[in-house]
Amino acid sequence: MTKTIAWGITGAGHFLTSTFDIFRQMKNEYDIRVNTFLSSAAEEVVRMYGLEQELEKISCGEYLEEVFLETQQGKSWPKTGRFLLDKYDALVVSPATSNTVSKIAHGTADSLVSNAVAQAVKGGVPVYVVPVDIAGVVISELPYGIAREKCQKCDPCPPRDNCPNSAITDQIDLLKCNGCGICKDLCKFNAIKGGPVELKVRDIDARNVEIIRGLEGITILEKPEYIPSIMDEI
Repeated sequence: MTKTIAWGITGAGHFLTSTFDIFRQMKNEYDIRVNTFLSSAAEEVVRMYGLEQELEKISCGEYLEEVFLETQQGKSWPKTGRFLLDKYDALVVSPATSNTVSKIAHGTADSLVSNAVAQAVKGGVPVYVVPVDIAGVVISELPYGIAREKCQKCDPCPPRDNCPNSAITDQIDLLKCNGCGICKDLCKFNAIKGGPVELKVRDIDARNVEIIRGLEGITILEKPEYIPSIMDEI
């Protein structure tokens, strides 16, 4: 029997590509539909990481496989009402930023994804949250940027002159960048790169994760690789 999963994406780069990999894998291995809800920040981040076309493969646009953008949903979030109508078998929020985790922990539902969580709990739909900030230190992957110490300020500059979105000046405008990687390949000085960065998890963010652990109807998953395990539960 076909299962329908709602997927909430928030504006974090950490766990983003790995979550996409997991949902792509699940689409191949299970009979599922994936209906995606993007926060306004997620709309930008998915584009920065060059994942828009991948998202279209996971949520193809048919009924219950649509992509809902927060910037197109108004302030009453009408599409989250589906969680009250027995349309979904589960809601997975991954990656979940510390901002979204805080909203869930304290009952705030003023964004598309946090409202989806609230409606899912009210409708008896199990919710699974993958926080980017759980405890300790996390290693996050950054989008493309210019390493100033390596940039030779070439003129002409092949990365700048060949960027399809005119996103490069003396830096990369991430609101224009679509993560295509053309610039990185064209820079002979290796001055353009994304890469890992070490981040310390704030105490308050770790506490909010623990609050969610105690909430009815919501399960914390430590990393995206645990998402397929929910198929045995729903």
